[in-house]
Amino acid sequence: MFKPLPLFLGLRYSRSRRRNGFIAFISASSLIGIALGVMALILGLSAMNGFERELKNRVLSVVPHGELIGMEAPLPDWPRLRDYLLAQPGIEAAAPVIRLDGLLEHGSAIKGVQVRAVLPELEANLSDAGNYMTGLGFRELQAGEHGVILGKTIADKLGVKIGDPVTLLLPQGGDETGIKNPRRETLTVVGLLEIGGQLDGVLGFMHLTDAQSITGMGSAVEGFSLKVNDVRKAQSITVAAARKFPHYVSISSWMSRQGYLYQDIQMVRTVMYVVMLMVVAVACFNIVSTLVMAVNEKRSEIAILKTMGASPGQIRLTFVIQGMVNGVAGALLGALLGGLLSSKLTQILSFIEQLIGHRFLNPDIYFIDFLPTELHMQDLVIVTSAAILMSLLATLYPAWRASGLVPSRELGH
Repeated sequence: MFKPLPLFLGLRYSRSRRRNGFIAFISASSLIGIALGVMALILGLSAMNGFERELKNRVLSVVPHGELIGMEAPLPDWPRLRDYLLAQPGIEAAAPVIRLDGLLEHGSAIKGVQVRAVLPELEANLSDAGNYMTGLGFRELQAGEHGVILGKTIADKLGVKIGDPVTLLLPQGGDETGIKNPRRETLTVVGLLEIGGQLDGVLGFMHLTDAQSITGMGSAVEGFSLKVNDVRKAQSITVAAARKFPHYVSISSWMSRQGYLYQDIQMVRTVMYVVMLMVVAVACFNIVSTLVMAVNEKRSEIAILKTMGASPGQIRLTFVIQGMVNGVAGALLGALLGGLLSSKLTQILSFIEQLIGHRFLNPDIYFIDFLPTELHMQDLVIVTSAAILMSLLATLYPAWRASGLVPSRELGH
């Protein structure tokens, strides 16, 4: 089968360098370095994609996208106010809420918690938290029964299970004589919430009617939780809805509470791109070393090829092909290993955690307790292409140097 001269010589030179042990070692180092760099970058990007997916599917599907909380007093006639919010552009769902920030007590154990009092039938349209609850989810909450659904981490720290009573300690305003003792309300655990992260240790749910009776609000509510059609515009949509709201309200969104998580993921992704591509670039410098030594070793052969009619372009292309063998092989090997390992990254890290008896992601600190992964074909193509492009750039100087050799000077010696 006919092969163009540069392709034939380039592939032949890439095989013949094995005779020189030092050149072979440098060549193998460049291939392994490129493969490891590409593999590490793909694994890192897959982990960042996984974190972004879990942020969207777990955190943003549970916490409200936006909140409007009354500033001066509870909000009366909340069904009318809810209809107003649903008529605003960008808002898909709205539900009344009362937030009870306090302490839960069981025996000698005590734990800080935010209990969100909601209407189950409306909250189910706004939040997917019911999918992470035991039993019937939000429907476990019945008006008048003083039931509470607790995050699993809270339940574990208190040592309670479904059916056990817990005491909710709520602060009371003081007067000139001092601070009043906290109000104590007995609740019954009717379900557990297990998202698998930080929210399991801070969040609880109860029925809105029970909270209204505890706080003495009557039929009023503290505010509204909102779900918007574009989570990236949650802040602006919430602000726009509050401008013509008939009551003074404080405005918050997931971006003010958990937005740092999204920003951290994007920052780490960018830093990872830069650092890992630099690792690949350093590995590509070995290609320069390999080709420079190959050119010096084959100076006489290059001179003979030129005297036989080989053009400078053919000489350059020969050594470009010789160098690209390592670059392409390393990039493809790294992409293959990265793609295979990224699909099993969660299981691999879980096995390592069990082996060493240590959890890398503490659910008390991070919003999830495992390392997620999601491979995007776009990342695979970009990383592999970038590695191949840097390998190509690394071959240009040695190839240009080889094409500039003067046959009369080389053969004269």
